[in-house]
Amino acid sequence: MQVIPERIKGEAIAGQRCVFLVVVADDGHGRSEGKAVSISATASVSSVTVEPQAIAPRQVAEVTVIPDKTSVDKTLAVTIRGERDGLEDTKTVTFSVIDGEDGLGPAATEMRDKFISWLAANHAELGITTETKWIGTIVTPRWLVVSHYLFFSSDWEMHVSWHVMIPPHDWVRIDLRHRFTEAIPSYAFEISSVSANGEPHAIDPPESVWR
Repeated sequence: MQVIPERIKGEAIAGQRCVFLVVVADDGHGRSEGKAVSISATASVSSVTVEPQAIAPRQVAEVTVIPDKTSVDKTLAVTIRGERDGLEDTKTVTFSVIDGEDGLGPAATEMRDKFISWLAANHAELGITTETKWIGTIVTPRWLVVSHYLFFSSDWEMHVSWHVMIPPHDWVRIDLRHRFTEAIPSYAFEISSVSANGEPHAIDPPESVWR
């Protein structure tokens, strides 16, 4: 069993959705090959959900940890367990929670929406349209110069990042990971300058999810 990431960048804040990905692999000896692994998770002073609660190889589970207000100035430990046929594997991830608020939501939504109609017209196979519903969360709240935000639809995780500099260096990028089947992004797009009203174009996807 592998948990992605093993360590998040920076810290989290109360109310943030901290999403860890879980993948499993068979041992190569044919024992229980392809059989589903049950996934569970616990964390202190946080709400924790696991979706789906059982995965086979080539599937991905999401463990979502949302620290509550009493977690501020504490280091949280998330314990993730995989169990199959009486065998268990356990991984623990820790991260710090700082005092702060999510003030990036409106700006992140504005940046995201610059891509939506273009995706609907040019990449209809993704199924992303103006009707797609998203749940958003700040990520790496103390990251400077470049701002980051995550959005989740029923099918996709979208990471939005934008460079808070003066034109023509005011770029915005998105990358997309198909939920429950991919552990890394498979698509990425960029608008090279927001102020110049440039059209999105494809770029190489990053090699890992942003956390």
